Amino acid sequence: MGQNSTVPILIPFEPEEFWQQIRLIIREEVARNQEIRPVSDNIMDTPGLTEKPLFKMEEICSLFKVTKPTIYDWIKHGKLKRVKIRSRVYFLGSEIRQLMQA
Repeated sequence: MGQNSTVPILIPFEPEEFWQQIRLIIREEVARNQEIRPVSDNIMDTPGLTEKPLFKMEEICSLFKVTKPTIYDWIKHGKLKRVKIRSRVYFLGSEIRQLMQA
């Protein structure tokens, strides 16, 4: 830093060195968080909840390995109930678990 600087800097680093240290700390924290919380491929896992409350149509198709027309057929025959929230269709997690056990 030059002597012409009128604003005192209260950190013991040059600005570029300071930002390098900050970037290093952020990288270390991100790496540590990725180690602690591995991403799960399990569709039944919902971070922060013990059970997944709602499922989307695509999740149901993937879970049961069926197509959308099959799901609509299940709805038509009362095997599965849908819950409409605004313009979206969901399925209750409790019913999905019952259907999986049947």
